[in-house]
Amino acid sequence: MTLAIVLTFLAFALLRMPLAFALGLASLVGLYIGGMDFSVLPQRMMHSVDNFPLMAIPLFMLAGELMVAAGILQRLVDFANSLIGRVQGGLAHVAIVAGMVLAAVSGAAVASASALGSSLVPSMRQQYDTGYSSAVVASAANLGAIIPPSNAMIVYALMAGSSVSVGGLFMAGIVPGILLAVGFMGLATFLAMRRRYPLVGESLGLKHVLAQTWRALPILLMPVVVVGGIVAGAFTATEGAAIAVVYALAIGFFVTRKLRLSDLPKAMFNAAVTAAMVGALIAFASTMTFAFTIDLIPMRLADWLQGVTADPMIFLLLVMALLIAVGMFIESNAAYIMLVPLLAPIALAYGIDPLLFGFLFVMNLVVGMMTPPVGVLLFVMCGISKISLNELLRSAWPFIAFQYAVLGLCILFPDIVTWLPRALGY
Repeated sequence: MTLAIVLTFLAFALLRMPLAFALGLASLVGLYIGGMDFSVLPQRMMHSVDNFPLMAIPLFMLAGELMVAAGILQRLVDFANSLIGRVQGGLAHVAIVAGMVLAAVSGAAVASASALGSSLVPSMRQQYDTGYSSAVVASAANLGAIIPPSNAMIVYALMAGSSVSVGGLFMAGIVPGILLAVGFMGLATFLAMRRRYPLVGESLGLKHVLAQTWRALPILLMPVVVVGGIVAGAFTATEGAAIAVVYALAIGFFVTRKLRLSDLPKAMFNAAVTAAMVGALIAFASTMTFAFTIDLIPMRLADWLQGVTADPMIFLLLVMALLIAVGMFIESNAAYIMLVPLLAPIALAYGIDPLLFGFLFVMNLVVGMMTPPVGVLLFVMCGISKISLNELLRSAWPFIAFQYAVLGLCILFPDIVTWLPRALGY
């Protein structure tokens, strides 16, 4: 049954059928071969999406859409400009800092890429080549799935069950997210000096920094309020997402005053479409997970892996190698939904810290959003910048390599990931 499911899924995926429907049809084939009642399919689908924590995903997406519609990006860019000062290749630094702050608002890499790309690439390409400008923005946008609140971490926690909390994963992403942002800026500085990019930006001035910080303060406080409340236990991730929506409305209507009632339908539609895609993936993938469970695949896989190696580090490296390959060909949400229920329990059996495993899992697939041939961020930036995939990849590979280097660093030194959440009681 399992072989039939896998082959059917691969066949439909190669025919470019949407992955959610490919998962559903493959599960249907598996149930038919297994002689099971097809009524199991809708029951499993409804059970998987009838989940209160899952509501956090569309709410965080809506909050991000509202904040972008409220015109926060210009304030973030001005704030980043005031912090960077006049340096060589300064626009790249501004994009990275703005991406880092936007990550704490949107929670999604694709949303960040769309907002940053449409706003910053036109001005960046006046100083740099288009490929480099797009690569910097794509890398900065990728912080959206690492720095909390992260929709990817919510999906992982939902799939992993009670072994890991959303708040714990959020905290696990802070230190690596800062490392990535600082490393991107260091890499941008090196490339700017090597390519002799011009000096841009205004000289650093305390008065200017304070003024721009005051303008951006309501936006900067949003992640403090939302993520801080989740971590402190004042409210759940779903309640925090609802608070984020209210906060975004308040910012748009009363602070920036750029949000209009006419903007709300479009923001809600965009959030609903993206959330529906995730929901469909979860619903259809749950039937595949059910079929695998009936066929004892998790137990067989665990027995096989433990027969191959008893070393947790070797197991972790094998999983990371698998996820690098998976991230090149499968959309990240589909990968979480298919693989987390299989691999997270095995990681626990090996004694691997669930927070460490969860973060490494998420980060690996997040980097996969920038790796061909199915790197969604690459296609988003190609569409915005009107350049070819090859041209973008020539400039993006140093940033991709650095992200994998940070992933390796987190494997070798787990405290980078686990220190902060453990210090906070997770």
